[in-house]
Amino acid sequence: MIPFSPPRMDQKIVDEVADTLLSGWITTGPKTKKFEKEITKYTGAKKTICFGSATAGIELVLRWYGIGPGDEVIIPAYTYCATANVVIHCGAKPVMVDTLPGAFNIDPAKIEAAITDKTKVIIPVDIAGLPCDYDAIREIIQKSKKLFKPGNELQEKLGRIMLLADSAHGFGASYKGKKLGSVADGTGFSFHAVKNLTTAEGGAVCLNLPDDFDHEEAYRMLNVMSLHGQSKDALAKTQKGAWRYDVEIPGYKCNMTDIQASIGLIELDRYDSETILRRKEICHLYNDLFAMEQWAITPTFQTDEKESSYHLYQLRISGASEEQRDEIIRLIAEDDIAVNVHFIPLPMLTAYKNLGHDMSNLGNAYNQYQNEISLPLYFNLTNDQVNEVVYSVCKAVNLVLK
Repeated sequence: MIPFSPPRMDQKIVDEVADTLLSGWITTGPKTKKFEKEITKYTGAKKTICFGSATAGIELVLRWYGIGPGDEVIIPAYTYCATANVVIHCGAKPVMVDTLPGAFNIDPAKIEAAITDKTKVIIPVDIAGLPCDYDAIREIIQKSKKLFKPGNELQEKLGRIMLLADSAHGFGASYKGKKLGSVADGTGFSFHAVKNLTTAEGGAVCLNLPDDFDHEEAYRMLNVMSLHGQSKDALAKTQKGAWRYDVEIPGYKCNMTDIQASIGLIELDRYDSETILRRKEICHLYNDLFAMEQWAITPTFQTDEKESSYHLYQLRISGASEEQRDEIIRLIAEDDIAVNVHFIPLPMLTAYKNLGHDMSNLGNAYNQYQNEISLPLYFNLTNDQVNEVVYSVCKAVNLVLK
């Protein structure tokens, strides 16, 4: 059996987790704070806060920014449901737009056409870890400043639409020489079990707002929001005589623990020197092996302006229908190889159909989806296993498209 994306777990992680367990401090504490500082250093962001998931972090940033009923948030139709769910949870309306032709990332021109005086946030998604065109999106945001109607002091201070990246796939990717996390106003990263860098469950938001924002205060408030609105976390309350706290708002419970952070610290320490390098090798090997197949549309991982985090290998089968793609997947599964599809466009899912979304004007997104197969990609995948995967895929495609 070749699995799709098992996490890399080894003795280094076991030892670090054991150290945390035996330290007497297993919830949010010194290792979580250290992990936040290391992420800030790695990305070049101004401040980082860790959460129980990327989803929770992005939602809390939306709530911190005052997003609610009557507001619109532009998102791609081609993404995982979390991107839309956080907007809906806030009571706002997700406005779904199409991808670029022949690509998985959001089309800036479609963003521009979707902006109204209700638009408060744009959430581009770095699908598979390849960065979106952030300069084009920022240019559109600047052009639309006259339309922007702030609803509170924070929005008035920013004076424009917020650029909040969903980079659940993108940790370690770069755009014009800058690591993601230091490009948008805020960037959410996922550390779920299948991600390049995992903490089992978990995520972080890197803040990179204009310099006149108080990033320490934003960090403090997001911490408060993630801990039921409590003014002090457990670590702060351990100081001598510092038990007393307040509850400033009716908050949420989505903090990261030191157990999670201890995994993340090991993962981050070897991320560029081991993890990314191996994932890059695997992606290039796949591309080389599929190069002779006329039906194979292989992914782009690097351009003059951007480099992916090599999170997914999204192969597309030229000329295959959705039904043929599904049959190809079934045949590959018979060889005990796990593959996946990233993603079903949101308006095709029941939850969003019921909210009135549909696939009209989303032809590019459907074209990307209907013949996409995500292949196994993980640190411990061997070259021999890559060859097995490619053999199985080619066999299945030739049977279905003969």
